[in-house]
Amino acid sequence: MTRHIRHAGFFCALLLVALLVNAARVQVVQAPAYDRNPANRRPDIARYEQPRGDILVGGRPVTGSKDTREHLRYERTYTDGPLYAPVTGFASQLYGTTLLEHSEDGILSGSDPMLAPFPLWNDFTRARNSGGDVVTTLDPAAQRAAYEGLAGLKGAVAAVEPSTGRILALVSRPSYDPQPLSGNGPAAAEAWRRLNADRDRPMLNRAIRQTYPPGSTFKVVTLAAALDAGVVTDLDAPTDSPDPYTLPGTRTRLTNASRGCRNASVREAFTLSCNTVFARLGVAVGAPDLTATARAFGFNNPALRVPFPVARSTFDTSLDRAQLGLSSIGQYNTRATPLQMAMVAAAVANGGQVREPYLVERTTRPGGSILATAGSRAVRQAMYPSTAVRLRVLMREVVEDGTGWRAAIRGARVGGKTGTAQHGRRNSGTPYAWFISWAQGERDLAPRVAVAVVVEDAEAERRNISGGGDAAPIARAVMEAVLASR
Repeated sequence: MTRHIRHAGFFCALLLVALLVNAARVQVVQAPAYDRNPANRRPDIARYEQPRGDILVGGRPVTGSKDTREHLRYERTYTDGPLYAPVTGFASQLYGTTLLEHSEDGILSGSDPMLAPFPLWNDFTRARNSGGDVVTTLDPAAQRAAYEGLAGLKGAVAAVEPSTGRILALVSRPSYDPQPLSGNGPAAAEAWRRLNADRDRPMLNRAIRQTYPPGSTFKVVTLAAALDAGVVTDLDAPTDSPDPYTLPGTRTRLTNASRGCRNASVREAFTLSCNTVFARLGVAVGAPDLTATARAFGFNNPALRVPFPVARSTFDTSLDRAQLGLSSIGQYNTRATPLQMAMVAAAVANGGQVREPYLVERTTRPGGSILATAGSRAVRQAMYPSTAVRLRVLMREVVEDGTGWRAAIRGARVGGKTGTAQHGRRNSGTPYAWFISWAQGERDLAPRVAVAVVVEDAEAERRNISGGGDAAPIARAVMEAVLASR
C-alpha cells in the first residue's frame, strides 16, 4: 500500500513539474510569439488603457489624449495638427506611429525601461508606467511663420540654430491633420484612404523626406571647395569665363539667366548667380575635392537622424567633366533635402563647422524630472574658417545688392543665396524656387538662425520664378520670428 502511495506521489510530482515547465515555456519562451499574434488583443488594450505622454513645443503640449470609454480607451489628440504634423507625425490605433510619435514611442507610451521606478521592476510586476513627455527644440513663432509663409503653396522650410544644430522650424505643405487617424473606426479608415489618394501627398514630409535639385544654392558648396583648394584666391579677379559655356566633351551650351556673366569675377558671379562661371569653376576644382566638400557638408550621409531618419542628400561620385559642371550648379544628379540646405547655410554662419541637427531637447518623466537631454552633437569642419568668413561676406552682398534683397531685415545682418532648379523631362516641370540664408541680430555675437526654403509650384510665369522672389520672403519671415524671440 505504501509503495502504491509513493508511486502515486511521485507521479503527481512529475505532473507538477511538467505543469511548471509548460507554464515557463508559455510565459518565457513563447511569450513574444503570443504578444505578436494578431489575434491577441491584450497588448493593444494595455497600450491604450492610459493616456499617452505629450510632445511639447515652446513649453506647451501640442498633443493630448481623449478618453473614449472603449476597449482601446485613449485616442491621440492634436493641437494645431497640420502645423506640427511634419514633426509629431501621427499615433493611430489602426496604422501605427510615425516621426516623433514613432521614434519616441517608448517614452510617450510608457514602455521605456527608464520610466520604471527600479530596474526590472515592470518585468516582475507586469505594470505599465505612465507615459513621459518629449520636449522639442522648435521655436513656435518660427514654425508658424514658415507655415503661414507657405500658405497656398507646395514646398517646405527648415530652420536650425547654427551654433548648436537645434531645429527651430520644420514645415511641409500641403499638410494634414493627424487627428482623424487616431481612432480605429470607419472614420479613421476613410481619412487614411483620402490622404493616400490625394495627389498633393500631404503626408509626405517634404522638409526631411523629399530631395530636390538644389540649383544655385549649391554654389555655396562649390565655392567653398574652390576656396579651400586654392582654385580661387582673388574674389575680384576676372575668371575668363565665356558666355555661353560649352560643357567639356559635349556640344551642350550652358547659359545664364542674368546678364554680365562673361568673364565675371567670382564675387560678381555669386551675386548674379552665373551658371557658366560656377560650372567652369567646379570642373577646375575636380570631382575628388568637390565630392569631399559636399560630404563634409552632409551630402551622401545615409545615417542622419533627428531622431527620425532623414532622406539622404546626394552628390554623385562617378562623374565625367560635363556632369561635374552641371553638378556644380546643383543640377544633374545633385539632390538635397531642405534640412540639408539649412545645414549648408548654418555651416557658413558657424565658421565652417557643421553641427548635426536635432529635434528633441529632452525627455521627462510624467512629473517633469529629466530622463535624458540632447547632449553635445557631432561637429564636422566643412571648410576652413577663413573660407566661411569670405562666404558670409558674399552671402550678405546677395541680400544687400543682389537677387536676395527681399530677405533683408532692418537692423540685422542677413546673408543668403537664391536658386532656381530645373526638373522634369527636358526641364519641362515648373522650376523649384530655393533660398538659403542666415541672420544675426544687431546685438547678437553670432548668427542665430539658418533657413532653407523650397517652393515647388511658385504661382508665377515660368520665366519669372526665382528663389529671390518666391522663397526669400518666407525665409525673411522665419528669421524675423527667431530674432524677435529672446
